[in-house]
Amino acid sequence: MLNQQVENIRFQYSIANRELNNSMERIKSLKMSDEIRYRPILMMDSIPWSIRNPGFGGVDRFEDLDGYINSNLMRSINVRIEEMKNMVNVQGESFRSIADRSAEWKYEIDHSPAISPVGPSYRLGDGFRFRPIHPVLGVGRMHYGQDFEVPYGTKVYATGDGKVVESGFNTGGFGNYVVIDHGYGLVSIYAHLSKINVPKDVNVRRGDMIGLSGSTGSLSTGPHLHYQINKYGSPVSAINFFNNDITQEEFNEMIQAFGSKSIFR
Repeated sequence: MLNQQVENIRFQYSIANRELNNSMERIKSLKMSDEIRYRPILMMDSIPWSIRNPGFGGVDRFEDLDGYINSNLMRSINVRIEEMKNMVNVQGESFRSIADRSAEWKYEIDHSPAISPVGPSYRLGDGFRFRPIHPVLGVGRMHYGQDFEVPYGTKVYATGDGKVVESGFNTGGFGNYVVIDHGYGLVSIYAHLSKINVPKDVNVRRGDMIGLSGSTGSLSTGPHLHYQINKYGSPVSAINFFNNDITQEEFNEMIQAFGSKSIFR
């Protein structure tokens, strides 16, 4: 009877060992997705090998299994169970951190000024460059924005989520203008507007119509939009922040999709 019980225990342990093998393979698959798919995309560091595979030094936690016929089998399975517990705990913490980073990444992407402020059917004017002769001042001067050759009254859209930090008339030459703080050191400026559609301190979403183009301000010689992006207080080339290689229809569909989610009307 004892021999039969021993064989039954050995059989149960063999079943448990197969289940452990299957579980370990599933955990390894999760680990591969973690290290190859999620972390590289989210620009997260890999988990160090020492954390994924800690040692089991110190007190022998399985000494009570010594002295039996199947001691080695029982010890090996219990050791593997402990290893699996650690792998599950590490992987669980990793996925939680990935979920947190994913949410933060989505927030950052939503707030990035990543679309054109007007449709792609309008021509680009002067960009981020030094102009030997300013059209109004007549002297050499750096042009810090990207101009769009748009007719008077063209709709101008917020290029990313953010908060309107300035809205009104600028005496420095921008005329009617709107400034949106997107966070992460990024600020977008929309100048020479004929009409402003958003007050200061309101939160806007990408695709919200914030005003109409015009020719206000002392530095404008005709209807156009001056669009500028500052990064940590310094102007950068706005052309690098959006892809203008889409059709006007695609742009309109995109604006409509953004508008359906907007909290600002």
